[in-house]
Amino acid sequence: MGKAIAIANQKGGVGKTTTAINLSSCLAAKGKKVMVVDTDPQGNTTSGFGVEKNDLDNTIYELMLGECSVKDCLISDVIPNVSLVPSNVNLSAAEIELIGINKKEYILRDEVDYVKEQYDFIIIDCPPSLNMLTINALTTADTVLVPIQCEYYALEGLSQLIHTINLVKARLNPKLKMEGVVFTMYDARTNLSMQVVENVKDNLSQYIYKTIIPRNIRLAEAPSYGLPINLYDAKSTGAEAYMLLADEVIANA
Repeated sequence: MGKAIAIANQKGGVGKTTTAINLSSCLAAKGKKVMVVDTDPQGNTTSGFGVEKNDLDNTIYELMLGECSVKDCLISDVIPNVSLVPSNVNLSAAEIELIGINKKEYILRDEVDYVKEQYDFIIIDCPPSLNMLTINALTTADTVLVPIQCEYYALEGLSQLIHTINLVKARLNPKLKMEGVVFTMYDARTNLSMQVVENVKDNLSQYIYKTIIPRNIRLAEAPSYGLPINLYDAKSTGAEAYMLLADEVIANA
């Protein structure tokens, strides 16, 4: 049965979507069957796989409201071995529309359970906030992977996220674990990036991935072509880093 990994951090711009797209693609390149769930109303993971997000009849929004099943909105083989539950801006209304619905924290989990055994990994891209969509991702997930940007405020908000993960574990999903922390946007030319990595290592008891994702122009370009980095430029440092991260995630599974 597939291992579900939520990629979460309530700070925006830390590389959640970049990690969701490229980790999924690199896992697929290593022969794993992957389902990606886009729970962010911005739909950047959806468009990052080359899907025209505004032309879709069924997305995670319809799924959350019970208007379609997971099989109705799943787009098979957006790239080889990767299927996608897409998102678009409609999802931003879901929070309000779910008020008063019983067990709304488990809607996504109950739907994903129907197809979970067909995949090796389920990667869930979370929105940059701790709302009902994130809670649904955390009740569905087995583990949480936290991207941390190598910048001065890296640790800010992390304690709040860990507190939320512990609350969800205590009240909603006792099997939830911390997958680990992955450093993103690392710039080897700056002392700051090195200091942030050392600071986080000193202050965090969680598992920290050995692979560090560099700041890389090819990684930034790839989404505009609707391609993951390993299909856009397999020889780039960004592609090599995400391939190494995929190896570590497989080893941890």
